[in-house]
Amino acid sequence: MDSSASADHAQLLDRHREAIAFFGSRVHAVRADQWDLPTPCTEWTVRDLVNHLAVEQLWVPPLVAEGRTIADVGDAYDGDVLGTDPVGVWESAQAAAVAAFAGPGALDGTVELSYGKTPAAAYCSQMVADAVVHAWDLSRAIGADERLPQDLVDATAREFGGYADQLPRSLFDAPVAVPEGADAQTRLLAMLGRTV
Repeated sequence: MDSSASADHAQLLDRHREAIAFFGSRVHAVRADQWDLPTPCTEWTVRDLVNHLAVEQLWVPPLVAEGRTIADVGDAYDGDVLGTDPVGVWESAQAAAVAAFAGPGALDGTVELSYGKTPAAAYCSQMVADAVVHAWDLSRAIGADERLPQDLVDATAREFGGYADQLPRSLFDAPVAVPEGADAQTRLLAMLGRTV
């Protein structure tokens, strides 16, 4: 790998760790009486949202570190994986995902996703963006600070910018209008159907 690709991968791993840690800070902020609250993802409660992100992290080691396919893994992560310790499950899942992406040469390979073979670096970038947007969703649901780190806003806008209109409407609503002069975070959220 050339030095430019190596630097890009190092930056991507930094963004991934930052995004996962940021979402995790919101998971740790969920009070016992907030797990059933609604979120901006209209079909999901707070618990459903955290479960979604935990499942996303659980998929990373088999796909990235073990070279398995979705068919290989099957339904291992279907349903509620949080059990009686949502925060503990989140912590374990995210630590394994971070370690898998950071493994030697992990971002140089490919992963087999539902839509076919994908560069592992592109998969990691998608995971960053997903964690960032859902961190805002979780923040709104539990009444936490909704301000996202600017570097994560920029990375997420770059990731979703080319295909926001193709994202599943179950997770991301159609874009909404933004006022002239809106900041980058407001524009990003509006592109993904969120109203600030």
